[in-house]
Amino acid sequence: MTPQLSVVVPTLDEATAAPVLIRALHAQQGIELEVIIVDASPDETTARACRGLGARVLRRSRGRGRQMNAGAAASHADSLLFLHADSRPTHPRQLRRALDCLNAGIAAVGDTRTAGHFPLRFLRNRSGHGRLFRFIEAKSASNRPGTVNGDQGLLIRRDYFEALGGFDTHLPYLEDQRIAAHIFAQGRWLLLPDALETSARRFEAGGHYRVYALMALIQVMNEAGVDGFFERAAGLYAAQSELQRIELRSYLRAAAEAIAFHPRRLELTRRIARNLGGNAWQINLLMSVLRP
Repeated sequence: MTPQLSVVVPTLDEATAAPVLIRALHAQQGIELEVIIVDASPDETTARACRGLGARVLRRSRGRGRQMNAGAAASHADSLLFLHADSRPTHPRQLRRALDCLNAGIAAVGDTRTAGHFPLRFLRNRSGHGRLFRFIEAKSASNRPGTVNGDQGLLIRRDYFEALGGFDTHLPYLEDQRIAAHIFAQGRWLLLPDALETSARRFEAGGHYRVYALMALIQVMNEAGVDGFFERAAGLYAAQSELQRIELRSYLRAAAEAIAFHPRRLELTRRIARNLGGNAWQINLLMSVLRP
């Protein structure tokens, strides 16, 4: 039977997390799924664990955008869902409801240039920092430019994904933010029903506020087009197996140097200022989260 939805999951040393996701996907009701794992691990541990659960496994070189493009090219359904390995659905018919929502949204406007993402709910192993997580969760449900990331999932028709040219592969990260920006510019986003759970492990390993500050810095540098920052900031985005406490000083130094050596510093500074001004709405969101 031809699947109604192809789920593509890039992995790198995810022998623990990926099988949990695969089992959760197999438990989804009311929809025919094809689960494709695109693994870049240095050994076969993750691939063996995923094959043992009935997932189709491809082996590719490291780079999340490259991995997901390969999974999309090998898939069979007309609709694609890209998920991270530490994602978890929270409703037994979540993917059926999501696909129905996407199809209804496309039918309502007669335009396939539509994509969907889920609001987030964090799975935490440690207590504390509740306000930070509530703030990030609220941002993920705002459906505003700059707030859609790969951990929220990407549900999209194949023809629109191909028209967008797939994921950017110039860097081993940022592919999610760049395709999200293209969709905001050319099409529209839908907030899908039901939350998608995601692990808080990156925050817990790197330091909660340090990780969030680095995420914000990456976002600003990317939207302002400060490519020199990404050339200078070695090891900017570690794999889950490589996570450790983040030292922000080196990244801030890389940002300052990239701006200082940019041939059009004044124009660049103005772009950064406009970006910061355009995100002032987050202050109101933060205040609403901080209220008792």
